Amino acid sequence: MYVVTGATGHTGSVIAKRLLAQGKKVRAVARSAEHLSSLASLGAEPFASDISDREAVARGFNGAEAAYVMVPPDLANPNYPAYQDKVIEAVASALEKRSPAHIVVLSSFGADKPDKTGPIAGLHQMEERLKRISGLNALFLRAGYFMENTLPQTGVIQQMGATAGPLKPDLKIPLIATRDIGTFAADALLRLDFRGHQTQELQGERDLTMTEATNVIGNAIGKPELQYCQITSDRFRGILLQMGASQSIADLFVEMSEALNSGYVRALEPRSERNTTPTSYEQFVGEEFLPAYQTIAAGAARA
Repeated sequence: MYVVTGATGHTGSVIAKRLLAQGKKVRAVARSAEHLSSLASLGAEPFASDISDREAVARGFNGAEAAYVMVPPDLANPNYPAYQDKVIEAVASALEKRSPAHIVVLSSFGADKPDKTGPIAGLHQMEERLKRISGLNALFLRAGYFMENTLPQTGVIQQMGATAGPLKPDLKIPLIATRDIGTFAADALLRLDFRGHQTQELQGERDLTMTEATNVIGNAIGKPELQYCQITSDRFRGILLQMGASQSIADLFVEMSEALNSGYVRALEPRSERNTTPTSYEQFVGEEFLPAYQTIAAGAARA
């Protein structure tokens, strides 16, 4: 039995489906029973639970051979570090009671740092907490910057006629499609060939600056002149609050962007065949960004 937390999310859904396709038994864990129905129709055992609930999580891990572990996002949470701590302790407590032999953990580049990295600091704490569990084989996937994080630019372009964000326009960062993280994690769970505590960076197809990413977007949407505009931390914080993020999350995201800009958060491994994943940003934009942009543009035209 494999347990997949965050099973209805970007990475978890890929993992659950890939394991099911290989004939594995999967217990799919997520907050919403309704959202789990599609995985249940594929043969997964649905387990609707708040992953910060210790007793429920312990039941969820009962009988597991291996598991995929993550902290599901909760961007409206008024105290995000406390939420991360609660989830981490619930998962760690469950693993200590009913420990599967192997777990794959969604972490992030920058998780080598203990603080001053925004929400990434919580993933550092998770790695350290899980390392203390005796006999547990853990693979920590330190993934790059999600390509999906650029999807809100669909609305920004409509409003500003440009892309915008807090990152320096010439800062190269590893951009990765979440489906590639899910594929890598699923394959690691199928092999179960890792021992002890290992970290593995996943750096996407290549590093890109926001200016380069904007060029890809502009070409795809028929606006090759599209420009990227760096905004201040205060403006970025205000935008996040307007989008419904809590003050806690807004402050953490500002701290993370500043850590990226300074180079404090960066990939540590040399790029290699193992940590390079296949989906290019051009492919992501064509398959996911462009349809989302066209939907927004069509709605604006009807308004």
